Amino acid sequence: MLSYILASITAILFLVADQFSKYFVSKNLIEGQSYDFLPGLINITYIHNDGAAWGMLGGHTWLLLSITIVVMLAGIALLLKWGLKDKVIFWAAAFILAGGIGNMIDRVFNSGFVVDFLEFAFIDFPVFNIADCAIVIGAGLIMLSLVKSIIDEQRKKSRANVVEEPQEDNNGDI
Repeated sequence: MLSYILASITAILFLVADQFSKYFVSKNLIEGQSYDFLPGLINITYIHNDGAAWGMLGGHTWLLLSITIVVMLAGIALLLKWGLKDKVIFWAAAFILAGGIGNMIDRVFNSGFVVDFLEFAFIDFPVFNIADCAIVIGAGLIMLSLVKSIIDEQRKKSRANVVEEPQEDNNGDI
């Protein structure tokens, strides 16, 4: 039970951190402005993103909101179907919901765009935000859970297929 409470609190903290950080960046930087946060590693670069990752589907707010709602419904379905049986799935769904809510709040209240501001300075990667991090963590946890399930299933099959061979006793007799 403690794990479920911690997952819920952590997801809420992700959502609060996401909204606070977006508010802070939008009030203290001009759109397009960049600040070396950790020089050579992470920049704070304030942009408005009206698309999804890499700006895909830019300007299609209603489609992106619809996709977000579908993903969030899938997160709720995960919680209802497996969440209380599998702690990892519960954590994953909680993170995906927190990230989805964070970005949906932006799209609804910011004329269809999300505030992105985290930029890796050492690679060419799209600018993102904390809600995106929560979604990626949730998706990663689902993949880990899936891999674990596959491994567990293979182990069960291997054990079921093992045929015990007769053992010799100390005299060489079977």
